[in-house]
Formats: sequence, C-alpha cells, structure tokens
Amino acid sequence: QVQLVESGGGLVQAGGSLRLSCAASGRTFSTYAMGWFRQAPGKEREFVAAITRSGGTTYYADSAKGRFTISRDNVKKTVYLQMNSLKPEDTAVYYCAAGLAPISSFTPTGWGQGTQVTVSS
Repeated sequence: QVQLVESGGGLVQAGGSLRLSCAASGRTFSTYAMGWFRQAPGKEREFVAAITRSGGTTYYADSAKGRFTISRDNVKKTVYLQMNSLKPEDTAVYYCAAGLAPISSFTPTGWGQGTQVTVSS
C-alpha cells in the first residue's frame, strides 16, 4: 500500500491558480494510476482527474477540463494538480488517491488526508 500526503492548498481569489502536490511513500507508486477528487461542504466526494501509471494518458471531469492539469513524476513519487482560472465553486477539500485503471472509471484504493482549497469571489 502507498501512503499519500497532499500539500499546496490555500486561499486564492477567483481567476487565480494553485498547484497541489501529493507525495507518496513506498516502492509501488509507479504501479498505481493516480487521481484527484474533491469534496465540498454538504456534498459527496467527486472525481476531478486521473492519470495512468506512466503519465502518458490523463482523464478529467467536465468541470476540470481546460482549467486543471494532472501530472506525475515517478522518480519523485509525486502527483500534481495544476489548477488555473479557479472559481468559487472549486472550493473544496482536495484528495489524492492511488487506484486502478482504466482511468475513465478510476477506482481509488487509498487516500491522502486532503488539502483545503478556498476560492474567494
């Protein structure tokens, strides 16, 4: 099992950018597809983006397309979520997840603790 620790959340104005990072421990990071989810207050956790083990293919929720970019560095055992043109409705706790492909139906098998993203209007 891989342990995941997110960082990079914070408070940003609408239209701004943030880059989330998720550092993994363990030797099996490159064997997992990786994803990002988010959960807003009073709402269910929802899928944001996922990336294959090699990093060659990505998949996004409609809400993230064109604004967010997921990437990974298997040497650093880190997955990133670059978020641009942020909107107040992007406010949520963002969770990193290790999981199973296919990434179009990404299945999480382990979670980080989450990092808060707050977008002010």
